[in-house]
Amino acid sequence: MIQTLHISNYALIDSIDITLHEGLNILTGETGAGKSIILGALGLLLGGRADSKVVRRHDVKSVIEASLSVEGYSQLEEFCKNNDIDWDGDTIILRREIAPNGRSRAFINDCPVNLSILQEAALQLIDIHSQHQNLLLASPPYQLRVIDCLAGNKEKLAQLTIAYNNYRHAVRRYKQERRMIEQSKEDEEFLRFQYQRLKEADLSEGELEELEHERELLINMGDVKRSLGAAINALTDGEENAEQLVKTALDETGELSDLIDEADSISERLQAVRVELQDISATFSEYDRDLNDDPARLDAVEERLNLLYDLQRRYKAETVEELIAQRDDMKKRLKGIALSGDTLQTLEIAAKRAKKEALEIAAEISKMRHEEAERFGKLLKERALPLGMKNLQVEITVRDTELTSTGIDQVEFLFAFNKNQPLLPVGNTASGGEISRLMLSIKSIVADKMQLPSIIFDEVDTGVSGDVADKMGELMRQIAGNIQVVAITHLPQVASKGQSHFKVFKEDTDSTTVTRISELTPEQRVKELAVMLSGSEVNAAALENAKALLGAK
Repeated sequence: MIQTLHISNYALIDSIDITLHEGLNILTGETGAGKSIILGALGLLLGGRADSKVVRRHDVKSVIEASLSVEGYSQLEEFCKNNDIDWDGDTIILRREIAPNGRSRAFINDCPVNLSILQEAALQLIDIHSQHQNLLLASPPYQLRVIDCLAGNKEKLAQLTIAYNNYRHAVRRYKQERRMIEQSKEDEEFLRFQYQRLKEADLSEGELEELEHERELLINMGDVKRSLGAAINALTDGEENAEQLVKTALDETGELSDLIDEADSISERLQAVRVELQDISATFSEYDRDLNDDPARLDAVEERLNLLYDLQRRYKAETVEELIAQRDDMKKRLKGIALSGDTLQTLEIAAKRAKKEALEIAAEISKMRHEEAERFGKLLKERALPLGMKNLQVEITVRDTELTSTGIDQVEFLFAFNKNQPLLPVGNTASGGEISRLMLSIKSIVADKMQLPSIIFDEVDTGVSGDVADKMGELMRQIAGNIQVVAITHLPQVASKGQSHFKVFKEDTDSTTVTRISELTPEQRVKELAVMLSGSEVNAAALENAKALLGAK
């Protein structure tokens, strides 16, 4: 439950501190006093949107902080530990800070957190129900959430979400594969033609460079053979060739062996040169014998090169290696098309299996919804009866629908408020006061199931008065027997039911007007109720009526 609430530098509030209590806490005050401001500040702790306009003074930040008792809330403890938030087991502190430029920061137990984390934690701690939320009663998703809450479907719904997402993913994969197969089959004939052309080309890596080199050689064959002949003559075959000259030098060096010490080593070197010259000349001669001016081979090379160039142009490839890669990819795609029937069948089976698993969980949830709908309809009628709704008829229908992430059911609340009136959706038949009473009755039922420390009612008693207002106050008091309730009200009958009573009011200072709040003493409470009963003129009768209301609680 909320133990303390601190608000500073927020709208009309300079600084207030509120200590709330167990049971039913009442907040009253004139219209415009600032009750909605306090509620708006609390909304920021629940992750509401921050606005720089709420910052009262632009030299300091706005701060909203609540300290809540959470002893025994194991689910919240697990949430904090999973998000690296300090946990002491007894108290949790939520804080929101808004800078003058509108930027906000969030904290849990002084640990900085993302706004989404603050929101998720706060929703486990505080439920704020205001007048505009009465419209939720006509919303099918809200109606479904009420039934699920009462049926205890939370864990099953989490399982269903996973199973449904698996099913959607399996269907998506199946459809994508089917589209790819259909597209591939449309392109299969052309793809096979392209593959066959590349296959018949019998491509090999490095082929293009080798052919271009060979073509260059064949085109220049005459010049090559002339150069080889001249080189052979110069080395060994000419009248004066290098080999003969080296031999002459070798003979002359031999005559010097007795006169020059190094002559023998020079002779060996000259002999090595002579052998090398003979070897080079033999190599050139071998080249010369192997090379022939072959016009037919040149034509063949040109034809092969033209084929490769044409393939590169058609397939937008820079190299033969790229053509080979495209050929192999086409082969793989054609093989995939051949096997696509098996793949598609496998994916279809997986999608059907995933749907079956989701439907099995959804069927379990549906069974619990049907059982809870019947019980809830009876209980809602019982809770609403003391609130002046003696002719109320309730029917909670659960109809089959297509599988979605929430199951296979559509829930609808149908009501009749008068005798011989047909059952209709609440939005088509109920007045504002009737909707308020229905929502309070629903909240009282749901509160029994909720592991929630605090609930705040913001003028949910609008549109009622007299004995009905008294009964609504009594119902709030009953709810407060399980969880802390904070009720903002204009009705003295409701205000009299509280165990503690706070008054919100405006106060003028020397320079401005500010919102204040104070907890009323028993004497002050009598006077406040008297004012609510009779207006600004408080007389003895109003005071007696106030005392009677407080004595009757």
